[in-house]
Amino acid sequence: MRFAFRCVRCEADFSGAEVRYTCDCGGTLDVVHDGRPDIDPERLDARRMSLDPIDRSGVWRFRELVLPVDRAHMVARNEGNTSLYDAPTLAAHVGLDALQLKHEGENPTGPFKDRGMTVAVTMACALGKRRVACASTGNTSASMASYAAIAGLDAYVFVPAGKVAFGKLSQAVAYGARTIEIEGDFDRALELVREVCDTQDVYLVNSVNPFRIEGQKAIGFEILQDLGWTVPDWIVLPGGNLGNNTAIAKGMVELLQWGLIDRLPRVAVVQAAGASPLVHAWETGRDLVPVEADTVASAIRIGAPVSWRKSLRGIEATRGVAIAVDDQAIVDAKAKVDASGIGAEPGSCATVAGIAALVQRGVIAPDDHVVGVLTGHVLKDPGLVVDYHLGKLSGLHSTHANPPVTAEPTLDGVLRAMDLD
Repeated sequence: MRFAFRCVRCEADFSGAEVRYTCDCGGTLDVVHDGRPDIDPERLDARRMSLDPIDRSGVWRFRELVLPVDRAHMVARNEGNTSLYDAPTLAAHVGLDALQLKHEGENPTGPFKDRGMTVAVTMACALGKRRVACASTGNTSASMASYAAIAGLDAYVFVPAGKVAFGKLSQAVAYGARTIEIEGDFDRALELVREVCDTQDVYLVNSVNPFRIEGQKAIGFEILQDLGWTVPDWIVLPGGNLGNNTAIAKGMVELLQWGLIDRLPRVAVVQAAGASPLVHAWETGRDLVPVEADTVASAIRIGAPVSWRKSLRGIEATRGVAIAVDDQAIVDAKAKVDASGIGAEPGSCATVAGIAALVQRGVIAPDDHVVGVLTGHVLKDPGLVVDYHLGKLSGLHSTHANPPVTAEPTLDGVLRAMDLD
C-alpha cells in the first residue's frame, strides 16, 4: 500500500498494511502519503460532473488526496456533496459582513461522520475484516451501522446508557447494528470497545482509527472546491473528539505542501464550556487533562478526546484558536440557525456561537471570509428543539422561543392565533 503510519508523539513509522490504531508509545497515528498525488483541481472538478458513483462521492472524488486503495473495496453512499449556504441573517447576528455555512448534516446518515466512515469501512473490507465496532454519542454509531450494512459487515455499537439522543440511537438500531448500552459515559464506552477490538477479530472505526481522519479531510477539500479553489480566512467548527478539525487542518497543510493552494485558512475549534479540555490545554500550553463532560450538546459531550494532540498541532499550524462557549450561547445560536431556514443539531451550532464570540473579541474581523461547519442534521436531537421553544430546558433561557399557540376552532380564534384579528 502506498502509505504508512507515523506516530504523532514519537514519530515512529509503521507499515500501512498492518491493523494498528496507535503507536507502541500510546500516541495516535497519522497516515503519511508516499509522494505528491497526481491530481489537479481541473480533474477534480470534472469528476464532480461524472456519472460514476465513485467520482460523485464527496470523499472518493478526492481519492488521490485521501487514500490510494483499490476501488473494488470502496464502500460509498454518495457521501459529501453538502451545501455551502450563504447566511446573511446569521452574518448580521454574529457581526460579520458575510458568513457561509458548510452543512455536513446533509450527508446520507445526517452527520459529517459519513466522510470518515466510508474510508474506515473501506479499509475494513480491504483488510478482510467481517466485524466493525465503535463507541458513540450517537452520530458515529448511525454512520458505522449504515456503511457496515452496505458492505455486509456485522456492526457493534457501544453507547453511554441514557445519554444518546433518540434520533441518533434509532438509526443504529434501524441499520441493524447490535447496540450495547454501557453504564457510564462515552469515554468508558470507548475504553471497552478498544479492549474488544484489541482482543477479538473486530475492526475499530472510532476516530482513533487514522483512516477516519483521511476521509474527513474531504470536508476541507470540498469547501475549497465550492469556493472555486480559493482559500477562506477562517474555517470554524465544533470540537468533541477532535477528529474533524484535526482532519481539516491536516488536509490543508498537505494541499499547501503539494502546491495545490498558496496559503492556509485559520482553523477555530469551538467547544462547549462544560466539555472543553482542549481549550484549557491550548490556553495553558500543557497536555490535555480529561474532564467529566457536561453539556446539552450531546455530539460534543466528550471529556477525554482521542485526537487532542493532533488537534493542537493543527491549530498551531494554521495559526488558529480554540474557544469555549456556554450552553446558553449554544442553544440560542441553534435557535437562530434553525430560524434562518438552515437548521442543525445543537453541537453544530457551537460553531455559530463561537464565531460570534470571536468577532466580539476582535479575533475574527467583520470583513474576514468565514466558513462555519455545521456537523449534524436538525432532526438529530428533536427533543431539545421542542424543550427549548417550550421553555423546558433546565437552567437555560429560551431567548428566541417560538412555541406553538392554541386556537379556538373558529375563524376568529385562528385569526387571533395568527395575530391577524
